[in-house]
Amino acid sequence: MGRTSDANERLMDAALDLIWEESYGAVTIDDICKRADVKKGSFYYFFSSKSELAIAALERMWNEESKPKMDSLFSASVDPLTRITSYLAHMAEMQREIHQKHGKVLGCPVASVGSETCACSEESAIGNKMREMFLRKRRYYESAIRDAIAEGSIEAGDPAEKAGALNGLIEGTLTQARILNDPAILKALPDLALRILGAKQNAPAKS
Repeated sequence: MGRTSDANERLMDAALDLIWEESYGAVTIDDICKRADVKKGSFYYFFSSKSELAIAALERMWNEESKPKMDSLFSASVDPLTRITSYLAHMAEMQREIHQKHGKVLGCPVASVGSETCACSEESAIGNKMREMFLRKRRYYESAIRDAIAEGSIEAGDPAEKAGALNGLIEGTLTQARILNDPAILKALPDLALRILGAKQNAPAKS
């Protein structure tokens, strides 16, 4: 195949799918080119390395899918705790659908790639990008938590610390669901999040 206008997009789609379905380290440029139906020479026309492609693919996923969804679910017009519980319910449903399609829970691609690359000096560029992307969602959590503290729906405390605890709960539960290949584990996340945040009894449990 030649350098058609959509080859770079097909490469990004293929890279994201393969890395999410398998792992960053296990996927090769040859694998990506085969999935995308793009010649290897065309790959290097668009990207200098697998890490550059992975960064571009994950950034595109954030801009086109993740950020619009986060902006909607975490809108300031929505009750602060409902922002969090609705997001967690959405995430659980998404992983359930992924499990139906692929036969396995895939978890969070950013966390998966980040856990593989952040300690590797040879992958410093992608490691730095994964840290940056990992923190983006935490800022949404922190904003909702700050608003919830201000309105008195959760116990007072450091919003950043609470956001870190919530993030740990989310990623830890996603990891359990992936290891056990059981998306049902994620159903408990909204209620667990309210408990870990110290929600008052009259706080909303779901949207």
